[in-house]
Amino acid sequence: MAKKKFNIDALWKVERLGAPSLSPDGAQVVCSLARYDMAENKGQTSLWLLSTLGGRPRALTHAGEKDAQPRFSPRGDLIGFVAKREQEGKKDEEPQFYVIPPDGGEARRVGQVATGVEAFKWFPDGKRVALISWVRPGLRGAAAQAKAHKAFKARKETGYATSEATYRYWDHFVPQDRVPHLLMLDLASGKTTDLFEGTAYELTRADPDAEAFDISPDGKRIVFAQDPSPTKPVDARMALTELDLRSRRFTDIARDPEWDFGHPRYSPDGDRVAFTASHQERKHTMPRQLAVCPRGGGRWDVVSAEWDHEVNAPLRWEEDGQALLFAAEQQGRSHLWRFDLADRRAEVIVAGGTLASFDKSAGTLVTLGDTADHPARLTAHLPGEEPRRIESFNDALLGGYAFGTHEERWITGALGDKVQMWVFYPPGFDKKKKYPVLHTIHGGPHTAPGDHWHYRWNYKLFASQGYVVVNVNYHGSSSFGHAFLDSITHRWGELELQDIEAATDWVLKQPWADRRRVFATGGSYGGFMVAWMNGHLKPGRYAAYVCHAGCYDWTAMFADDAYAWHAKELGAWYWDDLAKVNSQSPHAFAAAMKTPTLVIHGALDYRVPDQQGLAYYNTLKARGVEARLLWFPDENHWVLKPRNSKLWHEEFFGWIAAHDPGPKKT
Repeated sequence: MAKKKFNIDALWKVERLGAPSLSPDGAQVVCSLARYDMAENKGQTSLWLLSTLGGRPRALTHAGEKDAQPRFSPRGDLIGFVAKREQEGKKDEEPQFYVIPPDGGEARRVGQVATGVEAFKWFPDGKRVALISWVRPGLRGAAAQAKAHKAFKARKETGYATSEATYRYWDHFVPQDRVPHLLMLDLASGKTTDLFEGTAYELTRADPDAEAFDISPDGKRIVFAQDPSPTKPVDARMALTELDLRSRRFTDIARDPEWDFGHPRYSPDGDRVAFTASHQERKHTMPRQLAVCPRGGGRWDVVSAEWDHEVNAPLRWEEDGQALLFAAEQQGRSHLWRFDLADRRAEVIVAGGTLASFDKSAGTLVTLGDTADHPARLTAHLPGEEPRRIESFNDALLGGYAFGTHEERWITGALGDKVQMWVFYPPGFDKKKKYPVLHTIHGGPHTAPGDHWHYRWNYKLFASQGYVVVNVNYHGSSSFGHAFLDSITHRWGELELQDIEAATDWVLKQPWADRRRVFATGGSYGGFMVAWMNGHLKPGRYAAYVCHAGCYDWTAMFADDAYAWHAKELGAWYWDDLAKVNSQSPHAFAAAMKTPTLVIHGALDYRVPDQQGLAYYNTLKARGVEARLLWFPDENHWVLKPRNSKLWHEEFFGWIAAHDPGPKKT
């Protein structure tokens, strides 16, 4: 039986695994599993229990719509998670903390946090959890918080008023007049204690999560990242502060105005804290490095200073306290690394693909990772045994579809440097035939896609439509060392264009490439690049462009949520040197734009506000250039709803097809 062509409907049938949590004995794993319904246009997330020793996965929850962030308790008798559910006839208005026994039973809400729960961590005694909640800092006590929150939700006004520098992030506004605090929740009584109440301390306002703090092994202290600046700027440089829970004394353990610290993690004996450190005063592009300091403060040491990689959270100590585990990128892939503190040496212990998450307990390691060939899978790594996959959620579905191959290539790009390029071929590829070519230009710019399964720009899906798909990790991309990443600073567009053009030159030398049928598409910074190309390349080089959520006018981009970085990236504020800013802005080259373009944008995009897309589209229309607009009132920087995603793909491929002259007749 012939296999089917992979399409957008199939992509949305793929079940998506979340970050794993191991039981204390390493025998079981709990994780979330998201499933989507195209007809209903929504998804549902439930919790699943898997064995690292063998056996079939078992659904742990069914009733919730978005059961998330599951974590085993230290004793393994409970699994905590965050959800909005209905219990005893009362439906949660905000996410709450729930527990459920791993051997089955009903989930139980613990307490009631009026301002909601963002994330949590278990205390070592398993009797308490520390959780993050956005509270009104001037109030005291849970009752006062609940009363004020109820009154705010009942108000008739819709205006958002603020004097803060940071007031929105990616796709949402920071809760008005609220800040993220750490609360301690007692499981037996359900009562909460605001650990920051009456102080100026708060966690980051940029989506604080469970990696923003840690609890000492003896449960007596909490270390957390916080911004010591009273103005809380967008480009905050965080310090690390420790709270003694008994004395309620706060002590800075790592604070330096030149550095940005984060993701603290106590050592198994509680005597040291590992964390990430980035020397922002030296350069805003400096990578996060691994650092360690004594508990309670003292001289901190950047232990990975000589290792030209960026360290990604979460950090996990080995049980002997001699090494740490973390993910880091390398040449378009993401691996799990073990960093030995004694000799300051890093080694890959699980190679990607792309490592999404991991956990380790009692000597057992479990990893969640994907490749361009398959979505994320869970694998158990037991001492002395070969790695073993412990689920098969998507095997039957994907087994019915045909996929093409892909390969990693290296070309000579800007400055004579070697540049990585990924090439994805359609199913049944025959190098003796001619194929259209589709550039998918990544965003960032400081990211590095490659051997990765993407749910919005899925290269295998694109290739399944009959295109040879090309993805270039141009200058500025991460995972190739700091010098390569920083090379585009203050001259955006210049080196990246040379790299993309070098890739196109390579493609056009291949016997299978149809030079009349070359297209360029991109999102975010990739959208910036296709707009840049439209103003810098002769018409005809590319048959058409697709610009999704693209940066178009760097002056107007000051409406974004990351405006503090503009001068750092571009080399000047627009009011100080408009010529320099415009020299890197696609809008300044609009007079040369002639290539047909599909412009896509979402109204809830605050990283690249939708006026960028509208201005680009309006400019093309005013100039008489063929253009089409796809605008979503309910989507953000990404397109996350199933039906909207389907429309996105229909418009995307429809636009390309409309400008594809088809195979040359012989």
